[in-house]
Amino acid sequence: MDFTTPPSSLIAPALARPGIQDLGGSLIREVANAGMGRADLLAFWFGESDQSTPQFIREAAIESLASGETFYSQNLGRPWLRQAIAQYLQRLHGRDFDVERIAAVASGDVGLMLTCQLLLSPGDRVVAVTPVWPNPLEMARILGAQVERVPLQVRGGRWTLDLDQLLQALTPGTRMLILNSPNNPTGWTLEAAAVAPLLAHCRRHGIWVLSDDVYERLVYDPAQASAPSLLRLAEAEDRIISVNSCSKAWLMTGWRMGWMVVPQALQADLSKVIEYNFSCIFEPIQRAAAVALTQGEAHVAQLRAGLADSRQRLVQALRAIPGVQVPDAGGAMYAFFRLEGQSDSLTLAKRLVREAGLGLAPGNAFGPEGQGWLRWCHATADHARLLEGVRRLEAFVQTAASG
Repeated sequence: MDFTTPPSSLIAPALARPGIQDLGGSLIREVANAGMGRADLLAFWFGESDQSTPQFIREAAIESLASGETFYSQNLGRPWLRQAIAQYLQRLHGRDFDVERIAAVASGDVGLMLTCQLLLSPGDRVVAVTPVWPNPLEMARILGAQVERVPLQVRGGRWTLDLDQLLQALTPGTRMLILNSPNNPTGWTLEAAAVAPLLAHCRRHGIWVLSDDVYERLVYDPAQASAPSLLRLAEAEDRIISVNSCSKAWLMTGWRMGWMVVPQALQADLSKVIEYNFSCIFEPIQRAAAVALTQGEAHVAQLRAGLADSRQRLVQALRAIPGVQVPDAGGAMYAFFRLEGQSDSLTLAKRLVREAGLGLAPGNAFGPEGQGWLRWCHATADHARLLEGVRRLEAFVQTAASG
């Protein structure tokens, strides 16, 4: 038998399967990679605050580590953490949540993928409200689903959803709706009046709803504790999966800690899927999450007020620049805007890095509807830095106009 190595010309390239090769890379990362390491660059491209996790949350993890809590835990999370999540949701939404519907997962991102793994098969039809953070849509595509987009629109100077258009897209046979409200990147927030008809329509046709609720606490209206939510009206066994995270409202982006609310009938299968993905969450992180959810309301209120203030400062300054359009929005931590005469978001974002020392996310990173737009994360307590970024943008606009 000949065991000699074949010529390199006869060896097939070691490539991923075609469905993976067809996925797009992160355009935000592409822009960031072009500017990271520059000491003079002002970066507002990533969706996180410039503030560290509050000390009382960090201390909970430190104490857990010091006490030796470094072993495996349950797939669905420690019972005391699941109970803390259930009680938090009860306070927020004014109704009971059985702990058997709760799972702690290794980030909201992982929760989105787990949902897709649980529910989607090749050829399934998925509808998404867009533009939107691309991860859940690409996850659906990884599993062979077909995604149809229903775009948000700017009406009366505000990001809006045409509910009738969405309901028409949610045809019988649609497997899943992906809904992110408040929305990344636009800040659009589902109106309370739309919740009941949307829920009724999805019930009628047996459509699952994947609700990405990561930004639900980050609404600008101080009279609202959170954004309007399907969880407030849904029955326990409705086909709704809410995915949430400690990342945004509790400044825990690097911790990778999230949770899911699912129909109880799905829990046993969810436990299996968790086992085959990440098994369990590191216990010190669970301790930190429990403390955040039980003791963190004052912090959340402070963060919300800061975000409302920084958005107002940013939007007011951007609108003072000729040719800049910034629609109003209800929540999240972003200003999604465009410059008159600029149609290629990626090229524009790279030019801003190179010529202005300003790092923003290109709008087409969130889908074709975002082409020509830019996303600016305003989650910063440094208002001078924020306004210096606007000054750099204005100088760039003036130079481009004169050139």
